Amino acid sequence: MPQIAFAGTFAASLAPQVRQRLGAGYDIVVDDEAGIVAHLPGVDMLVTLAFNRAMGAAASRLKLVQVPGAGLDRIDRSALPAATWLANAYGHDTGIAEYIIGAMLATQRSFGRLDARLRTGAWDSQWATDAPPPPPWPELAGKTLCILGYGHIGQALARRARAFDMDVRALRRDVSGGADETLSFLGGPQSLPELLACADYLAVTLSLNQETRGLLGAPELALMKPSSILINVARAEIIDEDALYRALAEGRIAGAALDVWWRYPAGAGPTLPSRQPFHTLPNVLMTPHVSGWTEGMLDARAAIIAENIQRVARGERPVNLIAPQAA
Repeated sequence: MPQIAFAGTFAASLAPQVRQRLGAGYDIVVDDEAGIVAHLPGVDMLVTLAFNRAMGAAASRLKLVQVPGAGLDRIDRSALPAATWLANAYGHDTGIAEYIIGAMLATQRSFGRLDARLRTGAWDSQWATDAPPPPPWPELAGKTLCILGYGHIGQALARRARAFDMDVRALRRDVSGGADETLSFLGGPQSLPELLACADYLAVTLSLNQETRGLLGAPELALMKPSSILINVARAEIIDEDALYRALAEGRIAGAALDVWWRYPAGAGPTLPSRQPFHTLPNVLMTPHVSGWTEGMLDARAAIIAENIQRVARGERPVNLIAPQAA
């Protein structure tokens, strides 16, 4: 009977749905990332966000490392045993695209501030009788959305943004296929300065790797319009933490919606997500890495994981294959 291990909190949250899809005939083990190492000598397939040398040394019969997400930044590929498949999972594109649309509206229209003010009886609108009307709100229609990273998420976002009559432009590493009908422009890495300069909204949906780590620093942020909004749903490390804080604090860009962070909880109690005080800035919308946490994402990933377990058990290649063996 194949033994399937789920390592870590997120992988464990998918285990019940995967078990239900698999049915009988599989032995399921669930533990944290450190505790799973003791189980690995008997494990055939491992579902985990992280893979390290301790795991690789203990895994004597491992056939598949299945990442329950898209990101591979915690996977040490050099630690994979020879002939072990590495695959990832998507299914988060719809939820994250919807989050970005909502973030553009929320940051530009100040829903949270207006709600809080009206609860005190203050009418910050054209209906106030004791103050002149505020400037009219900008609309998404006609604005330029620039997407850094045009994969599953970027494409889902572009389709939705076009429905708002936005001008959508994108950047990705490989542009050989050309732009699809939702884009007015698709450029390679050399087009980054051009996209930064024209963006009313900048959505970061890139994978974190050696090329993208620190991609947006002070010089890049300085190219953006003072009226622009930055939205990061990818990885915090793509943007220089200090440079972004200064740009927001000094008003050199109008605002940001940040769903990914430089600090995450390591134990019980409150955890501020950055060493910079982003939480003091009124022009920042902060969310705790929830943009992809949707019903559809959980269902889609459970389906992909179950399918890959069944495929590998039959001796077939998994879908979303990243590497057939250690590099």
